[in-house]
Amino acid sequence: MSAGFDWPALMRAALHGLGLAPDVFWSLTPAELGLMLGNDTSCSPMLSDGLAALMAAYPDKNKDHCDDR
Repeated sequence: MSAGFDWPALMRAALHGLGLAPDVFWSLTPAELGLMLGNDTSCSPMLSDGLAALMAAYPDKNKDHCDDR
């Protein structure tokens, strides 16, 4: 089972609550489904300034090291 998603609850909300057909449900992205379910969309995406601040706050420990996991 996938961590982070309550598939039965999402399917009930989409199929019964929103009246979506199964193929429509499975073609949606999580963001699209969230928007249709009325999730808060006031949070804007991270732009380059936000990424630069995050990179400055948490720099790579060794920039010359290649991590081959």
